[in-house]
Amino acid sequence: MARTTPHDPAAPRLAALAALLADETRASFCLALLDGRAWTAGELARAAGVAPSTASEHLGRLVGGGLLAEERQGRHRYLRLADGRTAQLVEELAAHAHAGAPTPPRTLREASLRHALARGRTCYDHLAGRLGIRVTDAMTGRGLLRQDTGFALTEEGLAWFAALGIDLATTSRRPLARGCLDWTERRQHLAGTSGAALCRHMLDAGWCERVGTGRAVRPTPAGLRALSQHLGIEPGHLT
Repeated sequence: MARTTPHDPAAPRLAALAALLADETRASFCLALLDGRAWTAGELARAAGVAPSTASEHLGRLVGGGLLAEERQGRHRYLRLADGRTAQLVEELAAHAHAGAPTPPRTLREASLRHALARGRTCYDHLAGRLGIRVTDAMTGRGLLRQDTGFALTEEGLAWFAALGIDLATTSRRPLARGCLDWTERRQHLAGTSGAALCRHMLDAGWCERVGTGRAVRPTPAGLRALSQHLGIEPGHLT
């Protein structure tokens, strides 16, 4: 009698995770939440174009499966991605899904949104798109960031963050710098603690602003001047 090889005990959990994302509505929720903010169930329902009752059922599955975390404030229910690892997983899967020939946009609104996301967006808590790549390239070119053996800030990079008043101290076990595959540029942009801190600084300082209610961002006139001054990025490369 032939012996059967025991299956990997992780297989059922992997299959369950894949099943959670194998629905377009649930995938839409996870992609929307890559902007790093907490959304209400109603906002997510409108973003995905489904009824509130349908959204509630799908959100319950995502929370139960550990992909989303739920917060309640009074009568309001807010949802966000469970953590940075979940955001990285969703972004990398999105990059893999976009690896083939892009599908043409179905509407003018979809085309405009796609262009806005390609120009600049938040990838959970750090910058992505053309804006994120330009910043990453400029930091590397100025010797603030190394990419030859993985992403790492140099001594000059640490001093640069300190000069901008950006505190990189953290109690988290998250890496200070890591690369994240950009699904529109097909290259790595800066993530990790430093990427999140820089994104937060650029938004708080008014160097960039959100476009609409999603995760698209664009540099402001003040931001164009600041990026030129601090990183030598020509404004024409970002507009």
